[in-house]
Amino acid sequence: MFPESKIPEGPLAEKWEKHKFNVKLVNPANKRKYDVIVVGTGLAGGAAAASLAELGYNVKAFTYHDSPRRAHSIAAQGGINAAKNYQNDGDSVFRLFYDTIKGGDYRAREANVYRLAQVSVNIIDQCVAQGVPFAREYGGLLANRSFGGAQVSRTFYARGQTGQQLLLGAYSALSRQIAYGKVKMYTRSEMLDVVVIDGQARGIITRNLITGEIEQHAAHAVVLATGGYGNVFFLSTNAMYCNATAAWRAHKRGAYFANPCFTQIHPTCIPVSGEYQSKLTLMSESLRNDGRVWVPKTVEIAERIRKGEIKASEIAEDDRDYFLERKYPAFGNLVPRDVASRNAKQMCDEGRGVGTTGLAVYLDFADIIKRTGADAVSQKYGNLFAMYEKITDEDPYQQPMRIYPAVHYTMGGLWVDYNLQTTIPGLYATGECNFSDHGANRLGASALMQGLADGYFVIPYTIGDYLASTAPKPVTTEHPAFKEAEAEVRGRVQKMMSINGTRTPDDFHKHLGHLMWEYCGMARNAEGLKYAKAEIQKLRKEFWSDLKLTGTETELNQALEKAGRVADFLELGELMMDDALDRNESCGGHFREEYQTPEGEALRDDDNYAYVAAWQYNGDNQPEILNKEELSFENVKLTQRSYK
Repeated sequence: MFPESKIPEGPLAEKWEKHKFNVKLVNPANKRKYDVIVVGTGLAGGAAAASLAELGYNVKAFTYHDSPRRAHSIAAQGGINAAKNYQNDGDSVFRLFYDTIKGGDYRAREANVYRLAQVSVNIIDQCVAQGVPFAREYGGLLANRSFGGAQVSRTFYARGQTGQQLLLGAYSALSRQIAYGKVKMYTRSEMLDVVVIDGQARGIITRNLITGEIEQHAAHAVVLATGGYGNVFFLSTNAMYCNATAAWRAHKRGAYFANPCFTQIHPTCIPVSGEYQSKLTLMSESLRNDGRVWVPKTVEIAERIRKGEIKASEIAEDDRDYFLERKYPAFGNLVPRDVASRNAKQMCDEGRGVGTTGLAVYLDFADIIKRTGADAVSQKYGNLFAMYEKITDEDPYQQPMRIYPAVHYTMGGLWVDYNLQTTIPGLYATGECNFSDHGANRLGASALMQGLADGYFVIPYTIGDYLASTAPKPVTTEHPAFKEAEAEVRGRVQKMMSINGTRTPDDFHKHLGHLMWEYCGMARNAEGLKYAKAEIQKLRKEFWSDLKLTGTETELNQALEKAGRVADFLELGELMMDDALDRNESCGGHFREEYQTPEGEALRDDDNYAYVAAWQYNGDNQPEILNKEELSFENVKLTQRSYK
């Protein structure tokens, strides 16, 4: 039987308020008797740890970085959505809800998405109170700009470094609680397992990345805020440290993993330039507000560009194809990310790509520079332009940027109910590591919104409902389950160290990433998915027989860290193939070539696939069990997405 999603009864707009009233409460005197572990210190984790400590709980916060400020949330550039309607352009909570449901191609829960839209307005107030320096209009009012998949301006931003500023706000709140002694901070500590006692999460096992020491930590509840799994593709816009280990180890302890094949390819990234690259660089979606995406109209002109015979600025206007504006006149360059990415790939597949590899399209700012001047453009995008020039040695004020899609975000993740609790009681998942809000495609500027919504405004309410039913007795590491979990972690580490093969973790990771990108990337088909799954199974066997690690497990050993993460990626990659193969439709970021409209758009099958695919671990080397949470839509009409 599928776990209860705990979606409240009643009208959509009243569900969250009624739910907050109906959940059980923990009185203030009892809160200090409960311990909560928070793993991850990005926007979701930092906000959750600070908020729970402010309420009175005793919090242990863990990060594998040397400071919470290094969490990957810091890399977010363009902005954060909120239904404030400051521009008086027709925005509302319902419109943000509708845009998010539609943008996700109708594969998310209505109740969760509406709650996200509701609390979005509170996030901005919270962050302004913390001193986050959002951009402002000349008169002092907060400024907004547009992002993909919306026809209103609802995105709040701090130039091109919104994530950094929001994270500093959350970090200041977290630091306050650390100073008060309500949060105990564990840096350079990586979670390697969840401890489950009598079916409930009661702690974690970690490895100290400096000393190699394996440690036990107990608590009444555990909150995971460990981000997404985009680095399963090797090359992505994620920081190289980002990984799926915490979520995957929770999955193997009983937490369902939902919609793993729903991965987002971001359309505006700096193209790959060589085999030596270890990551890719994002160019914010906000650039599509003013930049125009185009390719040459003919293959012949594109070939001359690739050979260096002519420059982009020399191509006549009549010889340019502004393909997003041509195909989607209502939204133009601000179509959702999955649509923009597939169209860029299509142009390159036709032979009209630019750059030396032919795997790029242009993002051109000539019009906005001519209209407003370079200084005005610099005020909006100066740091992004500087970043682009530093990486490519090309001046975007003088010539168009070259961009190409790259892996950026994962909509799949641990299955959670309305309270953000996984299928393991007492284990919660927040932010990108859960599946809950974005369906098959996330709209731009909604990741920061979800992370802060979960951390500041959802988990502080919902975790109390569980803790109120849990006796406030101290939880210790004396239970045999802690020793068993630690022994398993040690055994896994020692097994990897003892293989003494010939291939490095990076070598295996690159091989896996190539399989994932080629067969489970922007386009998938049944034949390719079956082939890639078989290849990953072979690669996994090779990993456990030919892995080469240097150093020891009792010291700083980044090769060992990487090996553990790659081992988990190999298992997750196989599940992604299974999930993509099972879903015989195209929706959002999941594009099966067999299922598309005559115009090449994603073709959903709502009769058979309007569900959340929640996969249940069934033992090593055993097929996982598919559980289905049927999605019902009472407030929006299921239609074929159109941005024309």
